[in-house]
Amino acid sequence: MRKYAGKGVYGAVAMGKIAVFKRDETVVKPRHAEDVLHEKARLAEARTAAVKQLQEIYGRALREVGEADARIFDIHMMLLEDVGYNDYINNIIESRQVNAEYAVSAAADYFAGMFASMEDDDMRARAADVRDISDRLIANLRGKSVRQRESAEKVILCATDLSPSETVSLDREKILAFVTAHGSVSSHTAILARSMGIPAVVGVGDAFLAEVSEGSRGIVDGYAGEIIVDPDGETCNMFAERQQEDEERKRLLQQLKGKENITLDGRKVRVFANIGDIRDIDAALQNDAGGIGLFRSEFLYLENRDYPTEEQQLSAYKKVLENMGGKKVIIRTLDIGADKQADYFGLKKEENPALGYRAIRICLTRPEIFKTQLRALYRASVYGNMGILFPMIASVAELEKVLEMCREVREELDAQGVLYSSDVELGIMIETPAAAIISDRLAPMVDFFSVGTNDLTQYTLACDRQNPDIQAFVDPHHEAVLRLIGMSADNAHLYGAWIGICGELAADTSLTETFLRMGIDELSVAPSFVLKLRDKVRSLDLSL
Repeated sequence: MRKYAGKGVYGAVAMGKIAVFKRDETVVKPRHAEDVLHEKARLAEARTAAVKQLQEIYGRALREVGEADARIFDIHMMLLEDVGYNDYINNIIESRQVNAEYAVSAAADYFAGMFASMEDDDMRARAADVRDISDRLIANLRGKSVRQRESAEKVILCATDLSPSETVSLDREKILAFVTAHGSVSSHTAILARSMGIPAVVGVGDAFLAEVSEGSRGIVDGYAGEIIVDPDGETCNMFAERQQEDEERKRLLQQLKGKENITLDGRKVRVFANIGDIRDIDAALQNDAGGIGLFRSEFLYLENRDYPTEEQQLSAYKKVLENMGGKKVIIRTLDIGADKQADYFGLKKEENPALGYRAIRICLTRPEIFKTQLRALYRASVYGNMGILFPMIASVAELEKVLEMCREVREELDAQGVLYSSDVELGIMIETPAAAIISDRLAPMVDFFSVGTNDLTQYTLACDRQNPDIQAFVDPHHEAVLRLIGMSADNAHLYGAWIGICGELAADTSLTETFLRMGIDELSVAPSFVLKLRDKVRSLDLSL
């Protein structure tokens, strides 16, 4: 029995026979092209065919995972039409007088390498997208179809990696789970696996594929992020019991759909969902979230090569508000900096980026960026029930500047005759000890607080949450952290504001009762945790 550790993508257990998926890794060699125009024409034909293929994949994804995640293939089509990508390919064909296949391969290496070197996980995930569309172009240029793995029985599919298009093309009736040597939990492939409900473990390393053999028995533990090869009888029995427990838990949780989040003694609690971009809306709705407690708007900046325009932002905010059908949607303003970098911002390298130029500090010193976002937000507010959340507030003076800029934007829209809702709630993140300590000063200025427990823990305990060497010292249950949350709750209610938690601790059911006794009004978690949290809330009696 051998164990291989990676990262779990979807929390579930799968047991069965292992199948190894190997691509035709044909090396693309340069060939002298006598007719450059002919190579460009071939490329254009291959691109047209690729767009048609992606449209078909998009249709399948729409049926399999819903509109939000199917938009991954919209991004692929956009990449196919990207001017920089296509210019690079054409320039190689012209300057080196080589075949189109080689030019596409060179472009894939360049752009995938560029994305892979970025610090932000979401941007690194783009490397796989570039590889995916480039492989499709090369296959079309060679007159071959992109090969999919076929199996006569249900298997645990093991591969070096799977592209998004390969993942969505998997026959769910034949796939128990998949395991990849490479990949990350934030990749589009991982997102699709979660949406498709396929147990998956990524990043187990190259040694795994070198040692595993076709037909071996395996157990995929999506919770622990492990695959066990050739398990013994005792291990098989243990995981078989876990599978039964999982099925029973899922059945019970599904029964909670449509039920209220209400404690045994009658206290109602809002259970909302955190989403990273518009692709997560379907997951929030499928899991019966009461609203969106945190919509991270920075995806608009991280996915662009330049500052997103007001119209681009308006389109995204409008879409999430309309799709949520009147349920509350809290959109956090730009939170770039620290571990989230966009090259076009021109941010300097910092010794302590978590303590540096980030979030609201960028917005207040680059008002043109901030006001563009505020205009888009206020314009979108007429399409639903919206709140605006400002991150990294640490002083009354900062909040005063933010509120003044909001007032200026509203006056500009009034002067232009542009409609916006008068019911937009304004709130701040409590993620610095400073904000919690002066929460009595901040609460009268806003409608709500939202506690970001990840950063609040980091700053309170002076522990960098990105540093793996000190994770043993990062204690989110630390008394100091809980006291700051309790203090913020008391002051919010004292001055007529409400308070929620949107950090990871909101999903920690061992603290749910503690938070509700503090007076927390709302808990916002990843969509998959909504029903589990509802179950916990409904089991509590706060009168005891």
